Amino acid sequence: MRVYHLHPWDVDPAEAVRLQEALRSRVVAEDCLGEVHYVAGADVHVRGDTAYAAVAVLRYPDLTLVEVARAAQPVHFPYIPGLLAFREAPAILAACQQLQAEPDLLLCDGHGLAHPRRLGLASHLGLFLDRPTIGCAKSRLCGRHDTLPPEAGTWVPLDEGGEIIGAVVRTRPGGRPLYVSVGHRVSLESAVHYVLATLWRPPGSAHARYRLPEPCRLAHLAARP
Repeated sequence: MRVYHLHPWDVDPAEAVRLQEALRSRVVAEDCLGEVHYVAGADVHVRGDTAYAAVAVLRYPDLTLVEVARAAQPVHFPYIPGLLAFREAPAILAACQQLQAEPDLLLCDGHGLAHPRRLGLASHLGLFLDRPTIGCAKSRLCGRHDTLPPEAGTWVPLDEGGEIIGAVVRTRPGGRPLYVSVGHRVSLESAVHYVLATLWRPPGSAHARYRLPEPCRLAHLAARP
């Protein structure tokens, strides 16, 4: 899988912020994707000075696992909320380069436009891969939202300063929500659709067994060192 090296990763925090601000204008927040046959999930575990990444590719829509690629990279960038791409993206991109099955869509455990500078991990990866990406985070980084109904499949907009930057999505009845946002080359409506469509449901059940979409869940398990 091809990676476009748009900038070096060995930068200081001030330069990292400048890069995010410069790249934001390249993000496409509308649907620019064809038919989706393969969907991938990406996740990272950082232990000590090493980032362990995994990318799981599943066939869509039956969610059959096709391939898992892993990579480990040394971490030099400090932990700073809003700049996690500079800790995690290099390892994810290294794993992506090993893939034989090229995904049509990538979901990652991180934010896209739901980010103070509108360029979270999902958007950064989308630009480096030139692929449709979706941010699917477990916690909120910025923005506010109305009360989310308890039913699975419901969602409310995530707003900051009058701008809709994402969606708060309930994937299981009464469960904790996910914070979904555009990464690159998808609309917010499509991002929510694919998050809900990639939840694994036991045969005969109307409800998802897990909070996370299956590509992200499998990547999370595979990334454990």
